[in-house]
Amino acid sequence: MSKRSKDKKKITFLFSDTGGGHRSASEAIIEALDLEYPGVFEYQLVDFFEDYSPPPLNLAAPAYPIMSRLEYLWELAFKISNDPDRMRVIYSTLWPYIRINLYRLLEDHPCDLFLSVHPLINIPLLRAMKKKGIHKPYIIVVTDLVSTHAAWYTNDADLVIIPTERAVQRALKANMKPEKLKIIGLPVANRFCVTSSDSVTLRKQLGWPEDKVITLLIGGGEGMGPLEEIAKKINTSCLDTTLVVVAGRNKKLKDKLENIDWNIPAFIYGFVKEMPDFMRAANILVTKAGPGTISEALIAGLQIILYHLIPGQEEGNVSYVIDEGAGIWAPETEDIIHILEDWINHPEKRNQAVMNARRLARPNASRDIAHVIYEYLFPSS
Repeated sequence: MSKRSKDKKKITFLFSDTGGGHRSASEAIIEALDLEYPGVFEYQLVDFFEDYSPPPLNLAAPAYPIMSRLEYLWELAFKISNDPDRMRVIYSTLWPYIRINLYRLLEDHPCDLFLSVHPLINIPLLRAMKKKGIHKPYIIVVTDLVSTHAAWYTNDADLVIIPTERAVQRALKANMKPEKLKIIGLPVANRFCVTSSDSVTLRKQLGWPEDKVITLLIGGGEGMGPLEEIAKKINTSCLDTTLVVVAGRNKKLKDKLENIDWNIPAFIYGFVKEMPDFMRAANILVTKAGPGTISEALIAGLQIILYHLIPGQEEGNVSYVIDEGAGIWAPETEDIIHILEDWINHPEKRNQAVMNARRLARPNASRDIAHVIYEYLFPSS
């Protein structure tokens, strides 16, 4: 091992694939660290549920999609547990069962700084660190926009980075000390934050019409949600728009959409890596209320129509977008059609929403988080 490699500061990222946002947040921060401070850091990504949890907790990632679809039970569990005192009881009950695994995690992953992007590891791992006498900086980056669960928060952490001003009240309610909170934003990959080309150039490159409102319809990487129903209704309504649908890895959905007899210009895609360009070239985004997608859309200056949310954790995302004038909640397909028609026919409404989106955008969040990490590990520089 070279001297330079030995001198690198090691950061352990704690995440789990319970939803795509935790891994993508870790990757965005790592990317920002390498852009801002090339060659200074090395990284360990630890999926604590999969690698360091006893059964059945180690099945949390594959069980997450099923659990999140049981919306009533998910909402009930979220709201009942969303209390710092109840979380302490839960963790105290689990402690005898999980502590050996947490000690093994710490032994396997010595580092200069821990960075967590998941709510459920922080309190127990910090307890394990205290028991083992490990004194390393511990930073939590909250990856929910507004409706942040009490499990995110512990004053044993050195710093808790939160994405919005609205999340502050949630943190204070969870007994966080204000001096341990820092509002920065949600970490987003650099490709969403840098402008490669203007929208006209991008449309030419993509082969999209340059003279129509572009409506982008997405359902995440797995193409979840009522995309087929919404797309068909937009088609039969003959709205004056070009429809771009991203079906993600859902090949069955992509095949169905490609076989529709389209009355309007329509472009159907599977999983794409060009989502930043798609967002910059579009005018309106129709999506579920995931925090990462909302943050990316705000940076792109898109109007947002939200059609679905995960109860509890994403409810605040909807009110945030609506209250700030960047979008609208439309859980029914008919509502989506009416809103699209209104926005297409009234460009002044689109312009106002674009201004509001850009006001809320935090394109520098990942790099700002990287600066905070650097300051913790190089305090005298």
